Amino acid sequence: MQFIKSLTKLLFFICPAIATAQSTFLTPGSKDIHFVDRMEIKQQKNTHLNFSSVRPFNRKYIVDQTEFIDSARLGYVNTLTGRDKYEEWNSQALTSIDEYNLNSFLMNNSEWVTGSKKEFLSKRPVLKNFYTTKPNFLEVNTKNFFLALNPVFQYVHGVETGYNKSIFLNSKGITLRGTIGRKIGFSTFLTDNQERGPQFFQQQVNHFRAVPGVGFYKPFKTTGVDYFDARGYITFKAAGAIDIQFGYDKNFIGNGYRSLLLSDWGNSNLFLKLNTRIWKLNYQNIFMELMPQFKKAGDTLLDRKYAAMHHLSMNVTKWLNIGVFEGVIFGRKNHFDFQYLNPIIFYRHIEGTVGSPDNAVAGIDFKANIGHRAQLYGQFLLDEFILSEIKNNPTSWVNKWGLQVGVKYVDAFGVPNLDIQLETNRVRPFTYTHSDTISNYTHYNQPLAHPLGANFQEFLGIIRYQPAPKWHVYLQGIFYTQGLDSAGKNFGGNIFRDYTTRTMNSGFKIGSGDKATVLNTYLQVSYEIRENIFFEVTGLYRHFKTLNNPAAQTTTLFTGGVRINMFNRRYDY
Repeated sequence: MQFIKSLTKLLFFICPAIATAQSTFLTPGSKDIHFVDRMEIKQQKNTHLNFSSVRPFNRKYIVDQTEFIDSARLGYVNTLTGRDKYEEWNSQALTSIDEYNLNSFLMNNSEWVTGSKKEFLSKRPVLKNFYTTKPNFLEVNTKNFFLALNPVFQYVHGVETGYNKSIFLNSKGITLRGTIGRKIGFSTFLTDNQERGPQFFQQQVNHFRAVPGVGFYKPFKTTGVDYFDARGYITFKAAGAIDIQFGYDKNFIGNGYRSLLLSDWGNSNLFLKLNTRIWKLNYQNIFMELMPQFKKAGDTLLDRKYAAMHHLSMNVTKWLNIGVFEGVIFGRKNHFDFQYLNPIIFYRHIEGTVGSPDNAVAGIDFKANIGHRAQLYGQFLLDEFILSEIKNNPTSWVNKWGLQVGVKYVDAFGVPNLDIQLETNRVRPFTYTHSDTISNYTHYNQPLAHPLGANFQEFLGIIRYQPAPKWHVYLQGIFYTQGLDSAGKNFGGNIFRDYTTRTMNSGFKIGSGDKATVLNTYLQVSYEIRENIFFEVTGLYRHFKTLNNPAAQTTTLFTGGVRINMFNRRYDY
Protein backbone atom coordinates (compact mmCIF):
# COMPACT_ATOMS: atom_id res chain seq x y z
CA MET A 1 0.00 0.00 0.00
CA GLN A 2 2.90 2.35 0.72
CA PHE A 3 3.97 2.52 -2.93
CA ILE A 4 0.46 3.58 -3.99
CA LYS A 5 0.31 6.24 -1.27
CA SER A 6 3.70 7.61 -2.30
CA LEU A 7 2.85 7.68 -5.99
CA THR A 8 -0.52 9.33 -5.32
CA LYS A 9 1.14 12.08 -3.24
CA LEU A 10 3.56 12.71 -6.09
CA LEU A 11 0.73 12.95 -8.62
CA PHE A 12 -1.24 15.34 -6.40
CA PHE A 13 1.89 17.50 -6.05
CA ILE A 14 2.58 17.66 -9.76
CA CYS A 15 -0.91 17.87 -11.24
CA PRO A 16 -3.35 20.20 -9.40
CA ALA A 17 -2.30 23.35 -11.23
CA ILE A 18 -3.48 21.95 -14.55
CA ALA A 19 -6.50 20.05 -13.31
CA THR A 20 -9.75 20.40 -15.25
CA ALA A 21 -13.34 19.17 -14.79
CA GLN A 22 -13.33 15.76 -13.16
CA SER A 23 -16.08 13.18 -12.93
CA THR A 24 -17.04 10.16 -10.86
CA PHE A 25 -18.09 6.84 -12.41
CA LEU A 26 -21.30 4.87 -12.79
CA THR A 27 -21.87 2.43 -9.95
CA PRO A 28 -21.29 -1.24 -10.98
CA GLY A 29 -24.66 -2.95 -11.38
CA SER A 30 -26.47 0.33 -12.11
CA LYS A 31 -29.55 0.17 -14.34
CA ASP A 32 -27.85 2.85 -16.48
CA ILE A 33 -25.19 0.44 -17.75
CA HIS A 34 -27.60 -1.41 -20.02
CA PHE A 35 -28.97 1.92 -21.24
CA VAL A 36 -25.43 2.91 -22.28
CA ASP A 37 -25.05 -0.41 -24.13
CA ARG A 38 -28.29 0.16 -26.05
CA MET A 39 -27.39 3.72 -26.99
CA GLU A 40 -23.93 2.72 -28.14
CA ILE A 41 -25.27 -0.01 -30.41
CA LYS A 42 -28.09 2.15 -31.81
CA GLN A 43 -25.81 5.12 -32.35
CA GLN A 44 -23.01 2.90 -33.73
CA LYS A 45 -20.58 5.74 -34.48
CA ASN A 46 -19.30 7.58 -31.41
CA THR A 47 -15.91 8.21 -29.80
CA HIS A 48 -16.80 8.21 -26.10
CA LEU A 49 -19.21 5.29 -26.17
CA ASN A 50 -16.83 3.18 -28.23
CA PHE A 51 -14.35 3.36 -25.36
CA SER A 52 -16.81 1.54 -23.10
CA SER A 53 -14.60 -1.57 -22.95
CA VAL A 54 -13.08 -0.19 -19.74
CA ARG A 55 -15.50 0.08 -16.84
CA PRO A 56 -16.91 1.64 -14.77
CA PHE A 57 -18.10 4.38 -17.13
CA ASN A 58 -17.10 8.01 -16.67
CA ARG A 59 -20.33 9.92 -15.90
CA LYS A 60 -19.29 13.11 -17.70
CA TYR A 61 -18.33 11.37 -20.95
CA ILE A 62 -21.54 9.37 -21.07
CA VAL A 63 -23.70 12.39 -20.25
CA ASP A 64 -22.03 14.32 -23.09
CA GLN A 65 -23.08 11.65 -25.56
CA THR A 66 -26.53 11.19 -24.07
CA GLU A 67 -27.19 14.91 -24.47
CA PHE A 68 -26.10 14.62 -28.10
CA ILE A 69 -28.66 11.85 -28.58
CA ASP A 70 -31.25 13.92 -26.73
CA SER A 71 -30.69 16.91 -29.02
CA ALA A 72 -30.59 14.70 -32.10
CA ARG A 73 -33.99 13.18 -31.41
CA LEU A 74 -35.46 16.71 -31.23
CA GLY A 75 -34.65 17.11 -34.90
CA TYR A 76 -31.77 19.62 -34.94
CA VAL A 77 -30.32 19.91 -38.44
CA ASN A 78 -26.64 19.72 -39.35
CA THR A 79 -26.09 22.95 -41.34
CA LEU A 80 -23.15 21.44 -43.26
CA THR A 81 -24.97 18.38 -44.60
CA GLY A 82 -28.58 19.44 -44.33
CA ARG A 83 -29.31 16.13 -42.65
CA ASP A 84 -31.06 15.55 -39.38
CA LYS A 85 -28.54 14.73 -36.62
CA TYR A 86 -30.60 11.80 -35.51
CA GLU A 87 -30.82 10.45 -39.03
CA GLU A 88 -27.03 10.53 -39.21
CA TRP A 89 -26.45 8.18 -36.31
CA ASN A 90 -29.49 5.94 -36.37
CA SER A 91 -32.18 5.16 -38.87
CA GLN A 92 -34.33 3.72 -36.09
CA ALA A 93 -36.30 6.17 -33.95
CA LEU A 94 -35.90 6.08 -30.19
CA THR A 95 -38.79 4.26 -28.59
CA SER A 96 -40.86 6.04 -25.95
CA ILE A 97 -39.22 3.78 -23.36
CA ASP A 98 -35.77 4.80 -24.63
CA GLU A 99 -36.77 8.43 -24.10
CA TYR A 100 -37.96 7.61 -20.58
CA ASN A 101 -34.65 5.84 -19.82
CA LEU A 102 -32.69 8.70 -21.38
CA ASN A 103 -34.40 11.22 -19.12
CA SER A 104 -33.86 8.94 -16.11
CA PHE A 105 -30.17 8.62 -16.95
CA LEU A 106 -29.69 12.38 -17.18
CA MET A 107 -31.63 12.84 -13.95
CA ASN A 108 -29.30 10.41 -12.13
CA ASN A 109 -26.20 12.20 -13.45
CA SER A 110 -27.47 15.76 -13.25
CA GLU A 111 -24.14 17.30 -12.20
CA TRP A 112 -22.96 17.09 -15.83
CA VAL A 113 -26.23 18.00 -17.56
CA THR A 114 -25.98 21.28 -19.46
CA GLY A 115 -29.61 21.53 -20.56
CA SER A 116 -32.76 22.18 -18.57
CA LYS A 117 -33.12 20.36 -15.26
CA LYS A 118 -36.67 21.39 -14.57
CA GLU A 119 -38.02 17.86 -15.05
CA PHE A 120 -35.63 16.54 -12.38
CA LEU A 121 -37.29 18.54 -9.58
CA SER A 122 -39.70 16.87 -7.16
CA LYS A 123 -43.23 18.21 -6.92
CA ARG A 124 -43.33 17.58 -3.17
CA PRO A 125 -39.92 17.64 -1.42
CA VAL A 126 -39.74 16.01 2.01
CA LEU A 127 -39.38 18.62 4.78
CA LYS A 128 -38.40 21.11 2.05
CA ASN A 129 -34.75 19.94 2.00
CA PHE A 130 -34.94 16.24 1.15
CA TYR A 131 -35.79 14.75 -2.24
CA THR A 132 -35.81 18.19 -3.82
CA THR A 133 -34.87 16.23 -6.96
CA LYS A 134 -36.48 12.93 -7.87
CA PRO A 135 -33.44 10.62 -7.60
CA ASN A 136 -31.50 12.02 -4.62
CA PHE A 137 -32.35 12.07 -0.92
CA LEU A 138 -30.04 15.06 -0.45
CA GLU A 139 -28.59 17.03 -3.35
CA VAL A 140 -26.37 20.10 -3.27
CA ASN A 141 -25.59 21.58 -6.66
CA THR A 142 -23.68 24.88 -6.73
CA LYS A 143 -21.06 26.31 -9.05
CA ASN A 144 -18.11 24.86 -7.11
CA PHE A 145 -19.61 21.93 -5.25
CA PHE A 146 -21.91 19.01 -6.01
CA LEU A 147 -23.09 16.36 -3.55
CA ALA A 148 -25.63 13.55 -3.93
CA LEU A 149 -26.40 11.48 -0.82
CA ASN A 150 -28.76 8.50 -0.89
CA PRO A 151 -29.82 5.65 1.35
CA VAL A 152 -29.00 2.12 0.22
CA PHE A 153 -31.38 -0.67 1.16
CA GLN A 154 -32.21 -4.16 -0.02
CA TYR A 155 -34.40 -6.73 1.67
CA VAL A 156 -34.97 -10.05 -0.05
CA HIS A 157 -36.76 -13.03 1.47
CA GLY A 158 -37.22 -16.41 -0.17
CA VAL A 159 -37.61 -20.15 0.06
CA GLU A 160 -35.50 -22.96 -1.36
CA THR A 161 -37.45 -26.12 -1.96
CA GLY A 162 -36.27 -29.00 0.23
CA TYR A 163 -34.44 -26.65 2.61
CA ASN A 164 -36.02 -25.86 5.97
CA LYS A 165 -34.35 -22.46 6.48
CA SER A 166 -35.35 -19.20 4.88
CA ILE A 167 -33.20 -17.48 2.27
CA PHE A 168 -32.61 -13.78 2.89
CA LEU A 169 -30.50 -10.74 2.15
CA ASN A 170 -30.69 -7.68 4.38
CA SER A 171 -28.56 -4.72 3.27
CA LYS A 172 -28.60 -1.14 4.52
CA GLY A 173 -26.20 1.75 4.11
CA ILE A 174 -25.48 4.94 2.23
CA THR A 175 -23.93 6.05 -1.02
CA LEU A 176 -22.64 9.49 -1.88
CA ARG A 177 -20.73 11.12 -4.69
CA GLY A 178 -19.64 14.62 -5.49
CA THR A 179 -17.21 17.05 -7.03
CA ILE A 180 -15.22 19.88 -5.49
CA GLY A 181 -14.60 22.83 -7.76
CA ARG A 182 -15.08 20.43 -10.66
CA LYS A 183 -11.43 19.50 -10.17
CA ILE A 184 -11.74 16.65 -7.68
CA GLY A 185 -14.38 13.94 -7.68
CA PHE A 186 -15.21 11.55 -4.85
CA SER A 187 -17.55 8.63 -4.30
CA THR A 188 -18.28 6.08 -1.58
CA PHE A 189 -20.63 3.14 -1.11
CA LEU A 190 -21.12 1.63 2.38
CA THR A 191 -23.44 -1.23 3.32
CA ASP A 192 -23.89 -3.59 6.26
CA ASN A 193 -25.20 -6.97 5.08
CA GLN A 194 -26.62 -10.18 6.49
CA GLU A 195 -27.18 -12.94 3.98
CA ARG A 196 -28.20 -16.57 3.81
CA GLY A 197 -28.01 -17.65 0.20
CA PRO A 198 -29.05 -20.98 -1.32
CA GLN A 199 -27.15 -24.09 -0.29
CA PHE A 200 -24.77 -24.05 -3.25
CA PHE A 201 -23.84 -20.46 -2.27
CA GLN A 202 -23.10 -21.67 1.28
CA GLN A 203 -20.91 -24.45 -0.13
CA GLN A 204 -19.01 -21.87 -2.19
CA VAL A 205 -18.40 -19.70 0.90
CA ASN A 206 -17.20 -22.66 2.98
CA HIS A 207 -14.95 -24.02 0.23
CA PHE A 208 -13.20 -20.77 -0.70
CA ARG A 209 -13.54 -19.04 2.70
CA ALA A 210 -14.93 -15.97 0.93
CA VAL A 211 -18.34 -14.52 0.18
CA PRO A 212 -18.59 -14.08 -3.62
CA GLY A 213 -18.07 -10.43 -4.49
CA VAL A 214 -17.00 -9.26 -1.03
CA GLY A 215 -14.18 -9.73 1.44
CA PHE A 216 -14.10 -10.16 5.20
CA TYR A 217 -17.17 -11.78 6.77
CA LYS A 218 -18.40 -13.37 9.99
CA PRO A 219 -20.84 -16.24 10.52
CA PHE A 220 -24.47 -15.22 11.03
CA LYS A 221 -27.17 -17.51 12.40
CA THR A 222 -25.01 -20.60 11.77
CA THR A 223 -25.52 -20.88 8.00
CA GLY A 224 -25.57 -17.17 7.10
CA VAL A 225 -22.87 -14.54 6.68
CA ASP A 226 -22.46 -11.02 8.02
CA TYR A 227 -20.23 -8.64 6.07
CA PHE A 228 -19.53 -4.95 5.54
CA ASP A 229 -19.05 -3.74 1.98
CA ALA A 230 -17.13 -0.46 1.85
CA ARG A 231 -15.94 1.09 -1.41
CA GLY A 232 -14.70 4.54 -2.25
CA TYR A 233 -12.33 6.60 -4.40
CA ILE A 234 -11.20 10.07 -5.40
CA THR A 235 -10.54 11.28 -8.93
CA PHE A 236 -8.74 14.18 -10.54
CA LYS A 237 -7.14 15.10 -13.86
CA ALA A 238 -3.41 15.34 -14.46
CA ALA A 239 -4.20 17.09 -17.76
CA GLY A 240 -7.09 17.41 -20.13
CA ALA A 241 -6.59 13.89 -21.44
CA ILE A 242 -5.45 12.03 -18.31
CA ASP A 243 -7.84 10.89 -15.55
CA ILE A 244 -6.42 9.62 -12.25
CA GLN A 245 -8.45 7.52 -9.84
CA PHE A 246 -7.32 6.22 -6.45
CA GLY A 247 -9.46 4.11 -4.18
CA TYR A 248 -10.81 0.78 -3.02
CA ASP A 249 -13.32 -0.58 -5.53
CA LYS A 250 -13.70 -2.82 -8.59
CA ASN A 251 -12.74 -2.55 -12.25
CA PHE A 252 -13.79 -4.42 -15.39
CA ILE A 253 -12.22 -4.77 -18.83
CA GLY A 254 -14.38 -6.03 -21.67
CA ASN A 255 -17.84 -5.87 -23.21
CA GLY A 256 -19.32 -9.16 -22.07
CA TYR A 257 -21.26 -10.37 -19.08
CA ARG A 258 -18.01 -12.07 -18.07
CA SER A 259 -14.42 -10.93 -18.55
CA LEU A 260 -11.38 -13.13 -19.06
CA LEU A 261 -9.02 -10.17 -18.51
CA LEU A 262 -10.23 -8.38 -15.38
CA SER A 263 -13.64 -8.79 -13.78
CA ASP A 264 -15.63 -7.03 -11.06
CA TRP A 265 -17.09 -10.33 -9.85
CA GLY A 266 -14.76 -10.74 -6.86
CA ASN A 267 -13.79 -8.57 -3.92
CA SER A 268 -12.83 -4.90 -4.19
CA ASN A 269 -9.14 -3.99 -4.04
CA LEU A 270 -6.90 -1.00 -3.47
CA PHE A 271 -5.85 0.51 -6.80
CA LEU A 272 -4.39 3.49 -8.59
CA LYS A 273 -5.67 3.96 -12.14
CA LEU A 274 -4.42 6.26 -14.89
CA ASN A 275 -6.64 6.61 -17.94
CA THR A 276 -5.37 8.53 -20.97
CA ARG A 277 -7.85 9.40 -23.72
CA ILE A 278 -6.38 11.05 -26.81
CA TRP A 279 -7.15 10.99 -30.54
CA LYS A 280 -8.62 7.54 -31.26
CA LEU A 281 -6.77 5.91 -28.36
CA ASN A 282 -7.65 5.05 -24.79
CA TYR A 283 -4.79 3.82 -22.58
CA GLN A 284 -5.38 2.60 -19.05
CA ASN A 285 -2.90 1.61 -16.33
CA ILE A 286 -4.03 -0.06 -13.11
CA PHE A 287 -1.71 -0.71 -10.16
CA MET A 288 -3.30 -2.93 -7.50
CA GLU A 289 -2.61 -4.25 -4.04
CA LEU A 290 -4.09 -7.73 -3.65
CA MET A 291 -4.22 -10.53 -1.10
CA PRO A 292 -3.00 -14.08 -1.76
CA GLN A 293 -5.15 -16.99 -0.67
CA PHE A 294 -5.30 -17.48 3.07
CA LYS A 295 -7.01 -19.29 5.89
CA LYS A 296 -7.62 -16.81 8.64
CA ALA A 297 -7.31 -17.88 12.28
CA GLY A 298 -8.13 -15.04 14.65
CA ASP A 299 -6.93 -11.46 14.27
CA THR A 300 -3.82 -11.62 12.09
CA LEU A 301 -2.18 -9.37 9.52
CA LEU A 302 -2.82 -10.85 6.09
CA ASP A 303 -0.09 -11.00 3.45
CA ARG A 304 -0.12 -8.88 0.31
CA LYS A 305 0.70 -9.32 -3.34
CA TYR A 306 0.57 -6.82 -6.19
CA ALA A 307 -0.52 -6.47 -9.79
CA ALA A 308 0.07 -4.07 -12.66
CA MET A 309 -2.07 -4.04 -15.80
CA HIS A 310 -2.47 -1.92 -18.87
CA HIS A 311 -5.02 -1.88 -21.64
CA LEU A 312 -4.72 0.04 -24.90
CA SER A 313 -7.78 0.33 -27.14
CA MET A 314 -8.26 2.12 -30.44
CA ASN A 315 -11.25 3.09 -32.53
CA VAL A 316 -9.97 1.55 -35.75
CA THR A 317 -13.14 2.74 -37.48
CA LYS A 318 -16.21 4.56 -36.19
CA TRP A 319 -17.83 1.20 -35.47
CA LEU A 320 -14.86 -1.05 -34.58
CA ASN A 321 -12.77 -0.90 -31.40
CA ILE A 322 -9.76 -3.18 -30.80
CA GLY A 323 -7.76 -3.43 -27.59
CA VAL A 324 -4.61 -5.09 -26.30
CA PHE A 325 -4.07 -6.07 -22.68
CA GLU A 326 -1.12 -7.05 -20.53
CA GLY A 327 -0.91 -7.78 -16.83
CA VAL A 328 1.37 -9.28 -14.23
CA ILE A 329 0.80 -10.61 -10.71
CA PHE A 330 3.86 -10.14 -8.53
CA GLY A 331 4.94 -13.38 -6.92
CA ARG A 332 6.74 -11.86 -3.94
CA LYS A 333 4.90 -11.53 -0.64
CA ASN A 334 4.61 -8.04 0.82
CA HIS A 335 7.11 -6.56 -1.62
CA PHE A 336 6.41 -4.34 -4.60
CA ASP A 337 8.79 -4.37 -7.56
CA PHE A 338 9.07 -0.72 -8.58
CA GLN A 339 10.08 -1.63 -12.14
CA TYR A 340 6.40 -2.37 -12.77
CA LEU A 341 5.53 1.29 -12.10
CA ASN A 342 6.66 2.08 -15.66
CA PRO A 343 3.30 2.78 -17.32
CA ILE A 344 4.47 2.27 -20.91
CA ILE A 345 6.99 -0.57 -21.19
CA PHE A 346 5.77 -4.12 -21.79
CA TYR A 347 5.42 -5.92 -18.47
CA ARG A 348 6.44 -9.24 -20.01
CA HIS A 349 9.84 -7.76 -20.78
CA ILE A 350 10.25 -6.57 -17.18
CA GLU A 351 9.09 -9.92 -15.87
CA GLY A 352 11.82 -11.63 -17.88
CA THR A 353 14.42 -9.05 -16.89
CA VAL A 354 13.92 -9.69 -13.16
CA GLY A 355 14.23 -13.46 -13.63
CA SER A 356 10.71 -14.51 -14.71
CA PRO A 357 9.38 -15.17 -11.19
CA ASP A 358 5.95 -13.63 -11.79
CA ASN A 359 2.71 -14.50 -13.52
CA ALA A 360 2.38 -12.50 -16.74
CA VAL A 361 -0.67 -12.65 -19.02
CA ALA A 362 -1.60 -10.93 -22.27
CA GLY A 363 -4.73 -10.59 -24.33
CA ILE A 364 -6.73 -8.84 -27.01
CA ASP A 365 -10.36 -7.75 -27.18
CA PHE A 366 -12.63 -6.29 -29.81
CA LYS A 367 -16.07 -4.80 -30.27
CA ALA A 368 -17.93 -4.14 -33.52
CA ASN A 369 -21.25 -2.26 -33.68
CA ILE A 370 -23.25 -3.47 -36.66
CA GLY A 371 -26.27 -1.97 -38.40
CA HIS A 372 -27.52 0.03 -35.39
CA ARG A 373 -28.94 -3.23 -34.04
CA ALA A 374 -26.12 -5.54 -32.95
CA GLN A 375 -22.71 -5.70 -31.36
CA LEU A 376 -20.18 -8.47 -31.83
CA TYR A 377 -17.49 -8.69 -29.16
CA GLY A 378 -14.79 -11.02 -27.87
CA GLN A 379 -11.59 -11.56 -25.91
CA PHE A 380 -8.56 -13.81 -26.17
CA LEU A 381 -6.33 -14.34 -23.14
CA LEU A 382 -2.88 -15.93 -23.36
CA ASP A 383 -1.23 -17.16 -20.19
CA GLU A 384 1.43 -19.41 -21.73
CA PHE A 385 2.69 -19.73 -25.28
CA ILE A 386 5.03 -22.39 -26.63
CA LEU A 387 4.47 -22.71 -30.38
CA SER A 388 5.88 -26.22 -30.65
CA GLU A 389 3.52 -27.49 -27.96
CA ILE A 390 0.48 -25.86 -29.59
CA LYS A 391 1.39 -27.41 -32.96
CA ASN A 392 2.55 -30.84 -31.82
CA ASN A 393 0.90 -31.43 -28.47
CA PRO A 394 -2.40 -29.52 -28.18
CA THR A 395 -3.32 -31.32 -24.93
CA SER A 396 -0.14 -30.15 -23.15
CA TRP A 397 -0.67 -28.41 -19.81
CA VAL A 398 1.32 -25.38 -21.03
CA ASN A 399 -1.36 -24.49 -23.59
CA LYS A 400 -2.99 -22.01 -21.23
CA TRP A 401 -5.46 -19.68 -22.90
CA GLY A 402 -9.04 -18.44 -22.78
CA LEU A 403 -11.50 -17.34 -25.47
CA GLN A 404 -14.72 -15.32 -25.33
CA VAL A 405 -17.15 -14.61 -28.17
CA GLY A 406 -20.47 -12.82 -27.77
CA VAL A 407 -23.21 -10.88 -29.50
CA LYS A 408 -25.79 -8.33 -28.34
CA TYR A 409 -28.97 -7.75 -30.35
CA VAL A 410 -31.20 -4.80 -29.40
CA ASP A 411 -34.87 -4.40 -30.32
CA ALA A 412 -34.66 -8.05 -31.32
CA PHE A 413 -36.88 -9.22 -34.19
CA GLY A 414 -38.38 -5.73 -34.38
CA VAL A 415 -39.76 -5.84 -30.82
CA PRO A 416 -39.01 -2.52 -29.09
CA ASN A 417 -36.85 -2.82 -25.96
CA LEU A 418 -36.38 -6.58 -26.30
CA ASP A 419 -32.63 -7.15 -26.06
CA ILE A 420 -30.80 -10.46 -26.37
CA GLN A 421 -27.21 -11.30 -25.45
CA LEU A 422 -25.44 -14.57 -26.23
CA GLU A 423 -21.94 -15.36 -24.99
CA THR A 424 -19.57 -18.28 -24.74
CA ASN A 425 -16.39 -18.54 -22.66
CA ARG A 426 -13.78 -21.27 -22.96
CA VAL A 427 -10.70 -21.47 -20.71
CA ARG A 428 -8.07 -24.21 -20.88
CA PRO A 429 -6.82 -26.13 -17.79
CA PHE A 430 -4.16 -24.39 -15.64
CA THR A 431 -4.87 -20.94 -17.13
CA TYR A 432 -4.34 -18.22 -14.47
CA THR A 433 -2.23 -20.57 -12.31
CA HIS A 434 1.46 -20.26 -11.47
CA SER A 435 4.30 -22.26 -9.94
CA ASP A 436 3.40 -20.93 -6.50
CA THR A 437 0.13 -20.14 -4.76
CA ILE A 438 0.92 -16.45 -4.35
CA SER A 439 1.10 -15.18 -7.91
CA ASN A 440 -1.98 -16.93 -9.29
CA TYR A 441 -4.64 -14.70 -10.86
CA THR A 442 -6.68 -14.30 -7.69
CA HIS A 443 -7.49 -11.85 -4.90
CA TYR A 444 -8.95 -12.52 -1.46
CA ASN A 445 -9.69 -16.19 -2.21
CA GLN A 446 -11.58 -15.32 -5.40
CA PRO A 447 -10.66 -15.22 -9.11
CA LEU A 448 -9.70 -11.89 -10.66
CA ALA A 449 -11.32 -12.82 -13.96
CA HIS A 450 -13.99 -15.47 -14.62
CA PRO A 451 -15.63 -16.85 -11.44
CA LEU A 452 -15.23 -20.46 -12.60
CA GLY A 453 -11.44 -20.21 -12.74
CA ALA A 454 -10.25 -22.52 -15.52
CA ASN A 455 -10.90 -25.83 -17.34
CA PHE A 456 -14.45 -24.97 -18.43
CA GLN A 457 -16.72 -24.22 -21.36
CA GLU A 458 -19.62 -21.88 -20.65
CA PHE A 459 -22.65 -20.84 -22.70
CA LEU A 460 -24.68 -17.88 -21.50
CA GLY A 461 -27.86 -16.23 -22.72
CA ILE A 462 -29.66 -13.14 -21.43
CA ILE A 463 -33.03 -11.68 -22.46
CA ARG A 464 -33.93 -8.20 -21.23
CA TYR A 465 -37.40 -6.84 -21.91
CA GLN A 466 -38.88 -3.53 -20.84
CA PRO A 467 -42.55 -3.65 -21.90
CA ALA A 468 -43.36 -0.37 -20.12
CA PRO A 469 -41.21 2.36 -18.58
CA LYS A 470 -41.37 1.03 -15.03
CA TRP A 471 -41.46 -2.71 -15.79
CA HIS A 472 -38.33 -4.84 -16.35
CA VAL A 473 -38.08 -8.55 -17.17
CA TYR A 474 -34.69 -10.26 -16.97
CA LEU A 475 -34.17 -13.89 -18.01
CA GLN A 476 -30.76 -15.52 -17.81
CA GLY A 477 -29.58 -19.01 -18.65
CA ILE A 478 -26.09 -20.38 -17.98
CA PHE A 479 -24.87 -23.82 -19.00
CA TYR A 480 -21.31 -24.94 -18.41
CA THR A 481 -19.10 -27.97 -18.12
CA GLN A 482 -15.98 -27.92 -15.98
CA GLY A 483 -13.27 -30.39 -15.08
CA LEU A 484 -12.87 -30.67 -11.31
CA ASP A 485 -10.02 -32.25 -9.38
CA SER A 486 -10.52 -35.95 -8.76
CA ALA A 487 -8.90 -38.32 -6.25
CA GLY A 488 -6.63 -35.48 -5.11
CA LYS A 489 -5.17 -35.02 -8.60
CA ASN A 490 -4.80 -31.53 -10.05
CA PHE A 491 -6.62 -31.27 -13.40
CA GLY A 492 -6.17 -27.51 -13.76
CA GLY A 493 -9.63 -26.24 -12.85
CA ASN A 494 -8.76 -24.92 -9.41
CA ILE A 495 -6.58 -21.87 -10.10
CA PHE A 496 -5.58 -21.63 -6.43
CA ARG A 497 -3.42 -24.76 -6.77
CA ASP A 498 0.06 -24.33 -8.22
CA TYR A 499 0.64 -26.12 -11.51
CA THR A 500 3.65 -28.08 -10.17
CA THR A 501 1.17 -30.38 -8.39
CA ARG A 502 -0.04 -31.83 -11.72
CA THR A 503 0.57 -35.56 -12.17
CA MET A 504 1.15 -35.50 -15.96
CA ASN A 505 2.28 -33.09 -18.65
CA SER A 506 -0.24 -33.77 -21.42
CA GLY A 507 -3.66 -35.24 -21.99
CA PHE A 508 -5.51 -32.17 -20.73
CA LYS A 509 -8.64 -30.91 -22.46
CA ILE A 510 -11.69 -28.95 -21.37
CA GLY A 511 -13.48 -31.12 -18.81
CA SER A 512 -10.47 -33.24 -17.85
CA GLY A 513 -10.95 -34.69 -14.37
CA ASP A 514 -14.32 -35.12 -12.70
CA LYS A 515 -16.50 -33.46 -15.32
CA ALA A 516 -19.25 -31.29 -13.82
CA THR A 517 -22.32 -30.24 -15.78
CA VAL A 518 -24.29 -27.26 -14.53
CA LEU A 519 -27.48 -25.53 -15.70
CA ASN A 520 -28.41 -22.29 -13.94
CA THR A 521 -31.56 -20.39 -14.99
CA TYR A 522 -32.82 -17.18 -13.44
CA LEU A 523 -35.93 -15.02 -13.96
CA GLN A 524 -36.55 -11.62 -12.41
CA VAL A 525 -39.54 -9.31 -12.81
CA SER A 526 -39.10 -5.76 -11.45
CA TYR A 527 -41.35 -2.77 -11.02
CA GLU A 528 -39.78 0.64 -10.36
CA ILE A 529 -42.08 2.20 -7.76
CA ARG A 530 -40.27 5.52 -8.02
CA GLU A 531 -36.81 6.52 -9.18
CA ASN A 532 -34.29 3.79 -8.12
CA ILE A 533 -36.80 2.00 -5.85
CA PHE A 534 -37.67 -1.48 -7.15
CA PHE A 535 -40.07 -4.19 -6.06
CA GLU A 536 -38.87 -7.54 -7.43
CA VAL A 537 -39.77 -11.21 -7.58
CA THR A 538 -37.33 -13.85 -8.80
CA GLY A 539 -37.07 -17.53 -9.50
CA LEU A 540 -33.91 -19.63 -9.85
CA TYR A 541 -33.35 -23.21 -10.92
CA ARG A 542 -29.93 -24.87 -10.78
CA HIS A 543 -29.02 -28.42 -11.78
CA PHE A 544 -25.56 -29.76 -10.89
CA LYS A 545 -24.01 -33.18 -11.39
CA THR A 546 -20.55 -34.68 -11.91
CA LEU A 547 -19.22 -37.69 -13.75
CA ASN A 548 -18.19 -39.40 -10.50
CA ASN A 549 -21.45 -38.50 -8.77
CA PRO A 550 -24.24 -38.53 -11.37
CA ALA A 551 -26.96 -38.03 -8.74
CA ALA A 552 -28.02 -34.48 -9.50
CA GLN A 553 -28.08 -31.70 -6.94
CA THR A 554 -30.96 -29.38 -7.78
CA THR A 555 -31.87 -25.99 -6.39
CA THR A 556 -35.22 -24.27 -6.84
CA LEU A 557 -35.43 -20.84 -5.27
CA PHE A 558 -38.16 -18.19 -5.13
CA THR A 559 -37.66 -14.71 -3.64
CA GLY A 560 -39.35 -11.35 -3.35
CA GLY A 561 -38.08 -8.05 -2.06
CA VAL A 562 -37.41 -4.34 -2.29
CA ARG A 563 -34.20 -2.71 -3.56
CA ILE A 564 -33.24 0.97 -3.23
CA ASN A 565 -30.13 2.48 -4.89
CA MET A 566 -28.40 -0.90 -4.96
CA PHE A 567 -27.36 -3.54 -7.49
CA ASN A 568 -28.96 -6.97 -7.77
CA ARG A 569 -27.53 -9.98 -5.95
CA ARG A 570 -27.28 -12.89 -8.40
CA TYR A 571 -26.03 -16.43 -7.81
CA ASP A 572 -24.72 -16.86 -11.35
CA TYR A 573 -22.31 -19.79 -11.15
